[in-house]
Amino acid sequence: MTLGGEDGEPASFGDDRTYAMDHGMSTDPLLATIQQLSQTDIGLARALLNVFGTAFEDETTYDASASSDVYLKKLLTRQHFIALVALVDGEVVGGLAAYEMEKLEQERSEIYIYDLAVLENHRRKHIATQLINAVREIAANRGAWVVFVQADHGDDPAIALYSGLGTRADVLHFDIAVAGDEKDTGQG
Repeated sequence: MTLGGEDGEPASFGDDRTYAMDHGMSTDPLLATIQQLSQTDIGLARALLNVFGTAFEDETTYDASASSDVYLKKLLTRQHFIALVALVDGEVVGGLAAYEMEKLEQERSEIYIYDLAVLENHRRKHIATQLINAVREIAANRGAWVVFVQADHGDDPAIALYSGLGTRADVLHFDIAVAGDEKDTGQG
């Protein structure tokens, strides 16, 4: 895997930006291909949004038609944004969206996995672990300090997955309305 150049190209996984990881964790021979999206992967980005909408039961928020091609292309060219998809037989069955955050207190960055989902009929096949391991490799190549993710109380499968991969930190999360927009964020 090589990190993209100065032009903002995302990290690549070989010549075709794809790779498959098998760490002997599954007896299932099915192995997803993990691909990092680039500015030319608008269709895959929309398929990833559909996966998120289905998996999170929130098609309104993750409406694949809500963002223009121009917006998605611009987002996919940003170095701080990481979008990975898991492909099985050419179909997007999972993926993640993550953000690299440069820190003020030291010359380092952290990678935050914001969304991670796998379609229900492809779960328990270690695809989520493949996705996390791929972002861990990207983080290592970028010299990031840590990769972190949040899980909601009651999301026991996610908590079990993350507990097996990292150290738990109990924190509180607050949504704060933007100035002049006092709407209820609905997130407690």
